[in-house]
Amino acid sequence: MKYLPFVNIKQGTASVRRFSNGNTLPLTQLPFAMAGFSPQTRNEGGWFYHPADRALEGLRLTHRPSPWIGDYGAFLFTPQFRVIHNDAQKGWSSYRPEESEMTPAYQRHTFLRSRTTLEVTPTERGAKLRVTFPDEEGTRCLSIFGVAGHFAAVAHRNVVTAYTDGQAGHAKKFQTTLVLRPEQRILSLEGDSGKGGCCHLYFEDRVVNIDLAISYLGEEQARENLRQDCADRTFEDVRAAAEEQWEDYLGRIAIETDDDAMMRCFYSCLYHTALFPHKAYERTATGKPVHYCPTDGKQHDGVRYTDNGFWDTYRTEFPLLFRIAPDEAAEMLDGFLCDYTEGGWLPRWPSIGERGCMPSTLLDAILADAAVKGVLKGPSLQTALAGMLHHATEESGNPDYGREGCRAYLRCGYVPSEECRSSVNLTVDAAYGDYCIAVIAGLLGREDIRAEYLKRSENWKNLFDKETGFLRPKNRKGAFLPNFDPLDWGGAYTEGGAWQTTFSPVHDLEGLAALYGGKEKMLAKLDELFATPPAFNVGAYKEEIHEMSEMAAADFGQCAISNQPSFALPYLYAALGEPAKTEYWVERICREAFSAADDGFPGDEDNGATAAWYVLSVLGIYDVCPGKGEEIRIRKLCDRAVMLGQEI
Repeated sequence: MKYLPFVNIKQGTASVRRFSNGNTLPLTQLPFAMAGFSPQTRNEGGWFYHPADRALEGLRLTHRPSPWIGDYGAFLFTPQFRVIHNDAQKGWSSYRPEESEMTPAYQRHTFLRSRTTLEVTPTERGAKLRVTFPDEEGTRCLSIFGVAGHFAAVAHRNVVTAYTDGQAGHAKKFQTTLVLRPEQRILSLEGDSGKGGCCHLYFEDRVVNIDLAISYLGEEQARENLRQDCADRTFEDVRAAAEEQWEDYLGRIAIETDDDAMMRCFYSCLYHTALFPHKAYERTATGKPVHYCPTDGKQHDGVRYTDNGFWDTYRTEFPLLFRIAPDEAAEMLDGFLCDYTEGGWLPRWPSIGERGCMPSTLLDAILADAAVKGVLKGPSLQTALAGMLHHATEESGNPDYGREGCRAYLRCGYVPSEECRSSVNLTVDAAYGDYCIAVIAGLLGREDIRAEYLKRSENWKNLFDKETGFLRPKNRKGAFLPNFDPLDWGGAYTEGGAWQTTFSPVHDLEGLAALYGGKEKMLAKLDELFATPPAFNVGAYKEEIHEMSEMAAADFGQCAISNQPSFALPYLYAALGEPAKTEYWVERICREAFSAADDGFPGDEDNGATAAWYVLSVLGIYDVCPGKGEEIRIRKLCDRAVMLGQEI
């Protein structure tokens, strides 16, 4: 069976800053490859594509994991004919998006202004381009624009080398090198270096085939990447290989259903789970993996991965990858541990450099889950434990690294509200991280560490208010803050309020139920959550953020399924012995909040996190607590499912 025809790579792209239906890009790339390719229809920072636009600025080589994170190492390719502009904002063309072809393995767009067609098919670290100019007299040009940072380009023996230092973070001595090798002769190269620079490649031929590759290690490695990816391969060869790779990935889960909408949504979501994280390593001529290190700006041996926010992806994306892509996931973990051995801290939100844009060290959960599932093993377990202990006992002094409020947490058993924003979330996440440390310590036979951190994992209880039934912030003196309203967002809470945060201690549901006075009372509180209208107060945010808008637009009570902290909420019923309620809410959310359409997600998709929630929910599988080795099983939404040859 072929699965690519079910995939809409535009799923979730109909988003704007104030309301997200995914905030995705229609990326043509190989699974977990070094870069992707997307049409650029506008220039609004992180938002540079919308499916309703009828203007096309070019095809963008992009690494953007989220509009909130931004892009780096990006280039824009724009064909121009007769009239040549140095500014992509003036060289744009009208186009008919309904006539474009976009799949994971191939894109084709026609620029109506220049009557030129641009096609792309991806390789591991680059792509093959094909430009078809009109059969008319006139200047034929492919322009390359630097999207951000400084840009420069040179040509030598019909090979163009371009450079950009554009990045959104703080990576030392970072530069992306792009090498292009057309099959046809370049008549001339013109352009302007500098910030926002560009170059123009002029051709005589009507059809131009171009090989391209990028490197973070310089021109020599970029040329080697070009050789490895493109040598002796035609455009059709590369496209066929890309389609084969995608069919292999998508076919790892085979579902059967008469519901065509479900098939299209399922495989579109499954496609999203293979886009991030990106490979950030390259191979020498002898096959040795090497990578750029953002903390010292130097080349190091080994693999590296980037573009992932673990606060978002630990709940669903990685539990899914550990099931269907264990070899790829194991390599990713090696790359994350590499950041610790080279930079001193485990990553939190790497996007070439560490961004630290979300709180806490939730890689802890990914490492523990990989350990109990046998994906992380051997010496890597020792490295993982060392890195986790480091941020559990020491504060970095840099908000991008380690656990915020670590010293206060150790001193008080919670993070006081005066010390840090998101103090409730920081406390719960630290307690969960402590549990994950205990898991890995237990696997390594370190019973002393295991016992200490199991005790620490109960610290979340210090913020539970029995009177209201919520987790609430405390000050340094141990008093709950006054004027509490569970509808208030922000302040002590991250992208939510007390309703969305209180059920977060998933590693200790028994303890949470006991504080409520038993499972029945906790179930009653869950019922209250789903029955409470999706109202909110902007609280400490002082303005409405898109996550509030998305929750309010749905009808799932205070379950803000548009954002990751609510992902486990429907499954808590099954964890507490009422699977029928889980099945009711999961099926309703899947059918009402998800589709394969351009507006098919209920909120930010976030590097596979939201897509993986849907995939797992259709399969009737969920890890309420990654790292615990326990999964919830409920009724599948499809008729039959086979994962890696095994019936589910």
